[in-house]
Amino acid sequence: MSATRAVIDFILETNITDFPERLLSEGRRCVLDGTGVILAGSTDACSRIVQDQIAAQGGHAEATIFGPPDTRAPASLAARANGTAGHAMDFDDTQLSNAPDRIFGLLTHPTVAPLSAGYAMAERVGATGAEFLEAFLIGFEVECKIAEAIDPRHYREGFHSTATIGTLGACATAARLAGLEADDLAMALGIAASLSSGIRLGFGTMTKPLHAGRAAENGIVAVDLAARGFTAGSDALEAPWGFFRVFGGGFEPERLVGALGAPYTLLDPGVSVKPFPSGSLGHPSMAAMLELVTEHDLAPEDIAGITFRAGHNILNPLRYPVPRNELEAKFCIPFVLSSIVLRRRAGIREFHDDFVLSEEAADMMRRVTVQFDEPIDARGYDRMRSAIDVRLRDGTELYTEADTYPGGPERPLSRAELHAKFRDCASLVMDGAGIDAALEVLERVDELGHVGELVGALAAVSAGASTGVPAGVST
Repeated sequence: MSATRAVIDFILETNITDFPERLLSEGRRCVLDGTGVILAGSTDACSRIVQDQIAAQGGHAEATIFGPPDTRAPASLAARANGTAGHAMDFDDTQLSNAPDRIFGLLTHPTVAPLSAGYAMAERVGATGAEFLEAFLIGFEVECKIAEAIDPRHYREGFHSTATIGTLGACATAARLAGLEADDLAMALGIAASLSSGIRLGFGTMTKPLHAGRAAENGIVAVDLAARGFTAGSDALEAPWGFFRVFGGGFEPERLVGALGAPYTLLDPGVSVKPFPSGSLGHPSMAAMLELVTEHDLAPEDIAGITFRAGHNILNPLRYPVPRNELEAKFCIPFVLSSIVLRRRAGIREFHDDFVLSEEAADMMRRVTVQFDEPIDARGYDRMRSAIDVRLRDGTELYTEADTYPGGPERPLSRAELHAKFRDCASLVMDGAGIDAALEVLERVDELGHVGELVGALAAVSAGASTGVPAGVST
């Protein structure tokens, strides 16, 4: 069986009634977490620009743009806005590695593209909550298995997998909700493969979150065109000039054909839910630094210097030595460690220019040295390994290593921690009562008779909580 045919069959034949309860439970968690980061990210500057650009286009009010009150747009454009918001703060979940050569943390952010496409399409077609969750989990699995199968050079040579492979995941979700049959589905995948794009040059800029937004949008565009008879190559994934060959130089068929749902990637190896709104490769180090600061009750003035050591898999993506803005700060080891020392946290309120560019942050960052460590690098990239040496002004030296963190497979977030993260995110656009109502509906999403019940709860923006609605968006 071809890779493309395997994906088509999985999209067409998979049914929520066959999902194990644990998959449904984990799927609800992903929807809850992804929705929270969409709400928070809707307030980010890059999201506001995208919302404003969409408003200028106008169009039929098919789906809700979350965050701004009473804001609707064509489904593909709503998906772009929500997808961009979902990645704006770099707070969305991360696909885990299932092999040493599949670089940990750098496969995809698997939730945001199919979730954003799913919200828009489900609202447009009037899907039930179960149909919405089913389609999301199908797109999630397709995205993850394609990411596992493609040659890792795809990412190493500069493609951003969340953008490129996320487009295919969003397409799978949108196609299931639209009810495409096999021939049209093959065309949709072919169109999506050609629309896939996104390069890592955008890391630390507004373009990185746009990658997720365009992935969600392009998934819907591909489905809409295919449903109208638009054509593409029918063997989009495995053809000599198809996705795998062009984007990665090849793939391992056994990681996709016969592997979809066997097991589901969401269950094995799973995903990591981010505890910090920044590049996931820094999270073990940030968690280890927080434990060190807390255990020894360290104040900023106690610290003479910090030496951070890691391999290429950490240092290449987290590439900014001194951040010029909050976006670069998300990919800057000196800043994220300094935030932990100064605030004992690195949350959505720390990643703002007023703190990133403050003198206290600059002073602390000058005390952080980043070094390449060949022995750590030689241990492989299946985990996010690093070491931290802290020199205190009294001459004491402290040392810690890191390769796990809260939200990762060894330390998953509890329900209470997940709810706390959602509340923190949603508080930027909703009041406490609205957040309570949204959480209640999210936790029973697959019981809803109409996804509009969930969308309505999420659109209940507090008066004065939003910074405004771009003029011209359909309401």
